[in-house]
Amino acid sequence: MDLGITGKTALVTGASRGIGLAIVQTLAAEGVRVVGAARTITAELEKAAAATVSVDLSTREGARAAVDRALEAVGGIDFLVNNVGGGDTSGIELGGFLDVEDEQWQRIFDLNLFSAVWTTKAALPSILERRGAIVGISSINARVSTNAPVGYAEAKAALNQFDKRLSEELAPRGVRVNTVSPGLVSSPLWTDPSRFGGKVADAFGVSHADLLASLPGQFGVASGRFSEPREVADLVAFLLSERAANIHGADYVIDGGTLKAA
Repeated sequence: MDLGITGKTALVTGASRGIGLAIVQTLAAEGVRVVGAARTITAELEKAAAATVSVDLSTREGARAAVDRALEAVGGIDFLVNNVGGGDTSGIELGGFLDVEDEQWQRIFDLNLFSAVWTTKAALPSILERRGAIVGISSINARVSTNAPVGYAEAKAALNQFDKRLSEELAPRGVRVNTVSPGLVSSPLWTDPSRFGGKVADAFGVSHADLLASLPGQFGVASGRFSEPREVADLVAFLLSERAANIHGADYVIDGGTLKAA
């Protein structure tokens, strides 16, 4: 299937690993010149991207710097993928509402919501000029907050509403905005024992390997497995493409059948 995006340009945030890296690789394979923004630039990102920028996307200055680098490197932005999210494991507590300091709420919202707000605001003039498209990477936790760290599901729910608002405003001006909400994904967030998955395993007193093996069953994943980053990336590429020309304001769930509501 020809997606019709060869020669386009894109900025992808949180691009160094996992879903973000897979999006960069998939878009590059389709002929898109991609600028990858992340706090740490990996060799894999350097290989796939037309340009990279090392920034802290949880700050307004970092978000603007990412857009400035993209405009400088590829001359304009057709597509924006607001992928960055999650958070620094060391700054996330797994307790209940009363156990969590206010600072956790701020950190999570800065990275999972306001990064998208700041990046979109800076990139939008170019996207409007080119009648491009935006995809936000959310989570099924935007709909079901159970088991999410305090603040995370709330931030993702706000991101969904932000994208819906943008879609209503920008669709008449030729810009499409949609959201992708993954469930469990086999990304370093879960698979790296030094990150969130390892922290959860420690909290429950089980090995990291046993946690990963048990999660699909615990979460009721109908397919019985994690999604792969490349599967999420394929969906993002489709939503950016001409094949999705009349899809506006949608939230596409890719969770192996975790959510049970019709």
